[in-house]
Amino acid sequence: MQEQELIPHLFRTEFSKITAVLCKLFGMENVNIAEDIAGETFLSALETWPFKGVPENPAAWLYTVAKNNAKNLVSRDQVFHHKITPVIESSSPTGYEIEIDLSAKNIADSQLQMLFAVCHPSIPAEAQIGLALRILCGFGIDEIANAFLTNKETINKRLFRAKEKLRAGMVVIEFPPENEINSRLQSVLTTLYLLFNEGYYSESQDTVLRNDFCLEAMRLTYMLIENEQTNHPDVNALFALMCFQSSRFEARKDANGEMVLYQDQDESLWNQELITKGAYYLNRASRGEMLSKYHLEANIAYWYTIKDDTKEKWENVLQLFNQLLMIGYSPIVALNRTYALSKVRGNEAAIIEAEKLDLTTNHFYFTLLGELYKDINKEKAKENLLKALHLSKKVTEKQIIQNKIDQL
Repeated sequence: MQEQELIPHLFRTEFSKITAVLCKLFGMENVNIAEDIAGETFLSALETWPFKGVPENPAAWLYTVAKNNAKNLVSRDQVFHHKITPVIESSSPTGYEIEIDLSAKNIADSQLQMLFAVCHPSIPAEAQIGLALRILCGFGIDEIANAFLTNKETINKRLFRAKEKLRAGMVVIEFPPENEINSRLQSVLTTLYLLFNEGYYSESQDTVLRNDFCLEAMRLTYMLIENEQTNHPDVNALFALMCFQSSRFEARKDANGEMVLYQDQDESLWNQELITKGAYYLNRASRGEMLSKYHLEANIAYWYTIKDDTKEKWENVLQLFNQLLMIGYSPIVALNRTYALSKVRGNEAAIIEAEKLDLTTNHFYFTLLGELYKDINKEKAKENLLKALHLSKKVTEKQIIQNKIDQL
């Protein structure tokens, strides 16, 4: 791999590791300094490697430069020196001598502790996702802005406000106490769930970026599984859900980038290895008595990896949706349930249940009604699809709805 390709690849994999370790050492209030040191490290690689060649162990070279940059900053910057020296002296047996541990274990521990810090309940969910993407996944501001369909200035302001809240709240980068880890873990899982969805349901035309978001969410979730303190059934269930969902990633868009509906997907494009892995972690998630929304969603996603359109399949899916609604009601879950209901009890029964929801500002609601009315009343089907077309804001969704109208 040439340095033109290698450095961006290493930035994705190593920037977050260096930043997490330095943040843990210097404190959350100095997260910008940690990012600057990591950034300078990669700038050194860009300036050096094209002339001197790529080192034998590129990651080790980056770690060495990062350590030296951090030590130089502490020694030359008096303001930073006075702020950080007490922290280092209190935590280091060698006194003032700065010790930066970039071992695999400390990197993993630092990233998980940072994950709990950025998922602190004091900051909004979208800011948690932004911080996770930036600090823990190594995504650039441009990439994050592209994912959220906004501009760099908005993302920078969002991240700045989130960092300020963490500073003001004196959030420490550490594992929560044992009696708090369960409650804090739920915020972490929510962030990872939303991060995965940002990739899976993204309207970005950058397929690589969308894939990377999902892979990063899966990587961080797997890190939770590998840690004894956080290897809980709901973590395994979330990872299983991600495996099942991502197994159909390649089949969800055609060669022109247009969305392919589930019933029209090419099953040969589904990733059987990920389906098998999902089944394994779903089985692990079943140990114990916990039943979370991730368990139920993973089970639903499992049934969607079985293409057969049998009544048994949809009866299972319907019962899982019923349980999901009992855990926590959501109008979107209720709407999705009506599709399964149509497969079990017919379109007329599903229409009655769907219209009770009265989600008149949701284009999915009218799209589903259009589909359910298709073989019952074509005029009503068209009427609902036109409402869906008017409410939809995304090009790919508008195309799907327009195709349905044309087919009528």
